[in-house]
Amino acid sequence: MKKKPLVAPLLLCCSLLCLAPAAAPRRLPLHAHAHLPPPYARNATAYAASAALCPGCEAWADALEFLYYHNLVRLASLEPPLAWSPRLASYARWWAAQRRGDCALRHSFPDGQFALGENVFWGGPGGAWRPRDAVADWAAEGTDYSYADNACAPGRECGHYTQIVWRRTTAVGCARVACDGGGVFITCNYYPPGNVVGERPY
Repeated sequence: MKKKPLVAPLLLCCSLLCLAPAAAPRRLPLHAHAHLPPPYARNATAYAASAALCPGCEAWADALEFLYYHNLVRLASLEPPLAWSPRLASYARWWAAQRRGDCALRHSFPDGQFALGENVFWGGPGGAWRPRDAVADWAAEGTDYSYADNACAPGRECGHYTQIVWRRTTAVGCARVACDGGGVFITCNYYPPGNVVGERPY
């Protein structure tokens, strides 16, 4: 059987390709420029991970700021980033509302009965206390934690830091409230909770 030459079909294809209009250059949608990193996000890795793990956080800027600073601390310990949890944030908002009247530095759980991990912070009147201030205060305890001894330095606290970097913790939700008498109360909740007796954070 005699085969037909392929020259004619090839010429036709080339003609069609040449006549086809060139594809328009791809443009970013207008809203894409609204998601530029905020000024505080100096670590691109921590910010990108936090933004990806914080869906819907555009509605409340504090959420992404809380998550970014937590993940910045975890990155220093080579721990995986936390995700933002709306359910934990809802619980944190409830507890922050309870503290609006007195700004007392109290946990929402009785000692020894923590169903969630929890860090609390109080900033005095006159300060514009932001999420970074609370997380920086908790993270500073890392200098008082001994991994070799798995303990805090004598007379010092380090449990807020170890909760932030606890390896098995995967989610966080936070809230802050301006108190009636001045000052700011900030609380963050974590799941699964850390600071399990006899275990190391990482």
